[in-house]
Amino acid sequence: MGAILALLVTGNDFNVISLIGVILLIGIVKKNAIMMIDFALEAERVEGKTPDESIYQACLLRFRPIMMTTMAALLGGIPLAFGSGTGAELRRPLGITIVGGLLVSQVLTLYTTPVVYLYFDRLARRLSRHRSGAYVEGARAAVQEQ
Repeated sequence: MGAILALLVTGNDFNVISLIGVILLIGIVKKNAIMMIDFALEAERVEGKTPDESIYQACLLRFRPIMMTTMAALLGGIPLAFGSGTGAELRRPLGITIVGGLLVSQVLTLYTTPVVYLYFDRLARRLSRHRSGAYVEGARAAVQEQ
C-alpha cells in the first residue's frame, strides 16, 4: 500500500523494478512479523506467560532489531530514490518503492501484528472449546445409546 502510494505521489509508474521493490518489502515485513510472533510463542511455551503478556514482551524486546532492519533498508533506499545521473530513471522507482513501502508497512506491522496475534489466539481458544464440547456431547450420546 505504501509503495503504490509513494509511486503515485511522485508520479512514477509501477514497473518491473518497482515490483522488485515490493518483493523486497514483503520479505522484510514478513521477517519482522515472524520475529515478533516467534518470540511471543516462545515466551508462552517456555515461560508460561499469557498471550497478552508474551506479545507485549515480544514487542518490547524485538522493537530494536525490527527498527534496525527497517532503517538499514530505508536508509539504503534513499540514495536510490533521490539520486541522479546515468541510470537514475531505472533505479528511482526501486528507491521510491522501498522508502514509501517501509514507512507505511513498519507502522502497520508494529501495530497490527500484536492485534492479529491476540485475535488468532482467542479464535483458537474458541474453536478448541467448541470442539471439546462437541466431543463431550458425542461421548454422552454414545453412552446413552448403549
